[in-house]
Amino acid sequence: MTTTNRRKFLGVAAGLTALSALPVRNARAQAAEFQLKWATNAPITFPTNVRALEAIEAIRADTKGRVDIKLFPNNQLGGDTDMLSQTRSGAIDIFALSGLILQSLVPLAGINGLAFAFKDYETVWGAMDGALGAEVRGAIAKVNLHSFEKMFDNGYRNITSSTKPINSADDLKGFKIRVPVSPLWTSMFKAFGASPASINFSEVYSALQTKVVEGQENPLGIIQIAKLYEVQKYLSMTGHMWDGFWILANGKRWASLPKDIQDIMTKHINAAALKQRDDIRRLNNTLEIDLKNKGMVINTPDAGSFRKALSKAGFYTEWKGKFGPDAWAKLEKYSGKLA
Repeated sequence: MTTTNRRKFLGVAAGLTALSALPVRNARAQAAEFQLKWATNAPITFPTNVRALEAIEAIRADTKGRVDIKLFPNNQLGGDTDMLSQTRSGAIDIFALSGLILQSLVPLAGINGLAFAFKDYETVWGAMDGALGAEVRGAIAKVNLHSFEKMFDNGYRNITSSTKPINSADDLKGFKIRVPVSPLWTSMFKAFGASPASINFSEVYSALQTKVVEGQENPLGIIQIAKLYEVQKYLSMTGHMWDGFWILANGKRWASLPKDIQDIMTKHINAAALKQRDDIRRLNNTLEIDLKNKGMVINTPDAGSFRKALSKAGFYTEWKGKFGPDAWAKLEKYSGKLA
């Protein structure tokens, strides 16, 4: 991250955090008709939280103090799977979660993470803001969760390692890699012949530091802001899947809010998502240089060997069967033929 970008994000986050800590806010919180908790797994300075705080302030202002939302960043309320459970029970009202982790509850939610499905961001947003995203939101609604229309960006994921660069699919054979708690991730890396271990993000740094696993995979922004470069030497720009955050609300809590409140929240949260997408785009333009300057050895492998290995292992055929023909057809409308 460049100094300018870092100052911008830190400055905005610090300013909004300071606003949320003012005594007048506490007085408003006590008087607020609707008090909500919003949880994320990212540090406060990450664009997801910077834009969430902006949305929170805009919602408070637009509702004239009727809605007061408190943000809990950086896994303050638990790991991803625990916070998902709390969101379903109503202990958390709003939660930003990767679709691939949500897949443990909503199988279709993992479809955006299918390996090498989206060649670029135009394809990603065409699918997720279009028919494929609508199909996933319909599935999410069936488990008592409300999903806002616009996803936040998490980015294309790349593999890091403490032992060796990953230049081809063969380098993943026997490779001990941390993956999120998601069946799609586990299936993909098993198809490569790797040894995936499902570990919540809150435990990733220590798992890498203590060599429980050799490597992990994440978007550049997460690698940078979580300081994974301190415990990983190699960064292989595989771009093997795209990942984004659904902003989820407890279904019962959402349904209890008046229509005018729902409309205001929807407007500002969707607007925040669009701004956050641009933040991530601009951030990614600088992060590769930043991580190299921090000592990481970077390589860009050819995706061909990875796709070939997955096809040979029956990965795409397997997931076509699991996602079903209707959802698969919507995916291939954007991705092209996969299986």
